[in-house]
Amino acid sequence: MHPRFFPPLLLAALVALVARAGATSPDGDQHPHDREPASAAIRKLLADQVGAWNAGDIPGFMAAYEKSETLRFASGGSITLGWQPTLERYLKRYPDKAAMGTLGFTVHDVDLVAADAAVVFGRWELVRAADRPWGLFTLVMKKRADGWRIVSDHTSSAD
Repeated sequence: MHPRFFPPLLLAALVALVARAGATSPDGDQHPHDREPASAAIRKLLADQVGAWNAGDIPGFMAAYEKSETLRFASGGSITLGWQPTLERYLKRYPDKAAMGTLGFTVHDVDLVAADAAVVFGRWELVRAADRPWGLFTLVMKKRADGWRIVSDHTSSAD
């Protein structure tokens, strides 16, 4: 190939690559507008979770988590594995409505990394009579047959 033809071919290849990149999402199979229903479903699940908490229903709150032995909950320097141990941790730490307070979530970002996987980043806050603890959370979520479920939760406290 003659050297003077190489730059136009290179330019054409780059233009084609950029055009293709703009046509698909990073996972290559879903356009951005297709992400909106998934984000809305995840946000609704988290809103339902807050509603259950504020009703004093920890098992209802736990419905957002995948009911499996591989569920991972990391917080306060400890890791809890499994749905049942995570439920027991919540029940022990929040034995009554006064300890539970009123929960609020602010979801900052829902990043759909695949058609069936998302990373959610947000802020939590409890309003109780004596204090207002808050912190951040990062959730790894997977879409299952029964809907979106949290498979990994890393929650930090600002204290």
